[in-house]
Amino acid sequence: MAAPEADPAGSSPKAAPVRLAVLDGMRLLAAGAVASYHYLGPTTPTYWGESPKVFAYPLHHAAMYGWLGVEAFFLISGFVICMSAWGRSPGQFAASRISRLFPAYWFAILLIVAQSVLIAVQTKNAARVIDPRTILANLTMLPGPLNVTLLDGVSWTLAVEAVFYVLMAVVLAFGATYGRMLRFCSLWLVVAFITQQTQSSFLNAIDLSDYTGLFVTGITLYLMYRFGQNLLLWVLMGLAWCYQLTVLQLRIVGHPADSGTTRTVSYSLCALLLTGFLVLLILATIGPLARVRWGWLATAGALTYPFYLVHQSVGVPMGEALTRHVPGLGHWGIMGLTLVTMLGLSWLIHRWVERPLGRLMRRQLTRSLNPAEVVRT
Repeated sequence: MAAPEADPAGSSPKAAPVRLAVLDGMRLLAAGAVASYHYLGPTTPTYWGESPKVFAYPLHHAAMYGWLGVEAFFLISGFVICMSAWGRSPGQFAASRISRLFPAYWFAILLIVAQSVLIAVQTKNAARVIDPRTILANLTMLPGPLNVTLLDGVSWTLAVEAVFYVLMAVVLAFGATYGRMLRFCSLWLVVAFITQQTQSSFLNAIDLSDYTGLFVTGITLYLMYRFGQNLLLWVLMGLAWCYQLTVLQLRIVGHPADSGTTRTVSYSLCALLLTGFLVLLILATIGPLARVRWGWLATAGALTYPFYLVHQSVGVPMGEALTRHVPGLGHWGIMGLTLVTMLGLSWLIHRWVERPLGRLMRRQLTRSLNPAEVVRT
């Protein structure tokens, strides 16, 4: 193994990453923001029997900004994926990501399919049963390119993450170093500018130009965390953030404040909220909050991914069923029961699916990278 790369300023890099507890809490915070958008953001009364705009207007208005949780996830991902990929080969990185993402995702898809069958039986509507082709396409985690409907509505973000992983794997093929990662981020940002200028859908599918600034900012922050701060990294982060806040308007256009209107959420508030999250991330990684070691935050982080997967595609149909069959619970009672159930389900998925199957897959995939070892077994 090559010797650790020296810090540009002359000091040694961190020998091994430590658990950043606040970062785990921030992941659950982002998932909670997305859930609030799905639960309280809609103006239709479908889920809870009455529109949240009527029975929870202040929260409804705040929840309209919950989609920014997706942007927060991508920002965190730039930091976390760079940390987890460092020192690994592309194969090792792929094994780590596959074993991390697929077990819980596959289980969530199976839950959605089972739920559709149950609803079809209860409503005597065979059309509610999901066809095999749709199921098979969704099991790949990339149904979009196959022109198939997403069963798990939030899984479009996993496709974005998958492209980011491929880009990271290319860097890892040459070996992750401070200099290479810095050049990669700079080139990625330049290509994103070109994509925005040319409006090339082909380039956009490769460089994720709507989110480039988030990933680059996260990576740059990790370089600060690993090698120390310097002016070049702060300048690169500043440019990436200016870029991201500029293209943020493109995302805002797709999130009207109220269904059926042309009024959009406030750009200034969106930019302020997202920047505030970046400041919190800085404090949690290279600031004083990096020293926090609260164990419950790690548990919160562990629930994030399964909760993100099930809160909408499983939780919303559950809320609709409760509204039809147990209307006496009231809007808040139904919503609260749905939320608690989804958190409990998330813990069960993490404990009995994600952890055991993830370890098994990681071990087997890692072994498969060494053909000689496979032959011996």
